[in-house]
Amino acid sequence: MKSVQKKVLVTGADGFIGSHLTEKLVEKGYNVRAFVLYNSFNSWGWLDYTQAGIKKEIEIFAGDIRDPHGVKKAMEGCELVFHLAALIAIPYSYHSPDTYVDTNIKGTLNILQAARELGVEKLVHTSTSEVYGTARFVPITEDHPLQGQSPYAASKIGADQMALSFHRSFNLPVSIIRPFNTYGPRQSARAIIPTIITQIASGQRRLKLGSLHPTRDFNYVKDTVAGFIAVAESSLSIGEVINIGSNYEISIGDTVQLIAEVMGTQVEVETDAERLRPENSEVERLWADNARAKQLLNWQPLYSGREGLKRGLTETALWFTNPENLRHYKADRYNI
Repeated sequence: MKSVQKKVLVTGADGFIGSHLTEKLVEKGYNVRAFVLYNSFNSWGWLDYTQAGIKKEIEIFAGDIRDPHGVKKAMEGCELVFHLAALIAIPYSYHSPDTYVDTNIKGTLNILQAARELGVEKLVHTSTSEVYGTARFVPITEDHPLQGQSPYAASKIGADQMALSFHRSFNLPVSIIRPFNTYGPRQSARAIIPTIITQIASGQRRLKLGSLHPTRDFNYVKDTVAGFIAVAESSLSIGEVINIGSNYEISIGDTVQLIAEVMGTQVEVETDAERLRPENSEVERLWADNARAKQLLNWQPLYSGREGLKRGLTETALWFTNPENLRHYKADRYNI
């Protein structure tokens, strides 16, 4: 699938990954319609801060993924759809699980129904490594059992299965991208890496964090965005679930020390009970097998291994320590 003037819809374009993806699609020559969450402030999320030259090329559609009429209207005339809109904060899913069903499952159903009725060429649906739960074997392949260890994870499993069912039942051209823990500029402080960086950048040297022993496979946002585009442009991805990860495992505790090294400081960690997941809900280990992405998409991470992670963390810390960016964050509060 070539990118020249192809009309695409990006849901969740106002968010962390969505804004980076939207910008990259414009740079590559796509004709982009950005679906952002309607709000009375007329905010486009992170797209408000994109370069003027890119911003003027983006068509904005403000709506709500939970509204089937609005979703179909947004999709009209689009050949390719990237579906990223979702509620993703795990702690908030303990608090308000009903909203996760409405947004993540019903919202995805709205996307699928519209895509089927309008005959889109391809739909790229966004999954998450959280659907695997704690690894039963590593590295985790796409055939690993699915385990809903949080309401968030359960809602994403439901959304993924709905997407696959539309491919199998109606031959809808669906591909599922399953990114592992993406990090980078603009990420919400509900995630561990921005939590660490913003506390250090705000002058704190005794950090308040949750569990340090779980491991994660961190994937820099540039690699994740490249994965989205590779999935969209490959005909081999239709009907497939594809991991996008670095194939490098590191504990949260070691990540703290690596960030401190990158930022030229020393820190101590204080366990904050409020930040701990319920015991059986904590995902203890994530480590991606990315062989399928390499085979089907010819994709591979540019920020892999310890040195790749360190390079990505350096770029991320540089962005967060800019006062103009840091002011968007409340480092003295726990963000759910």
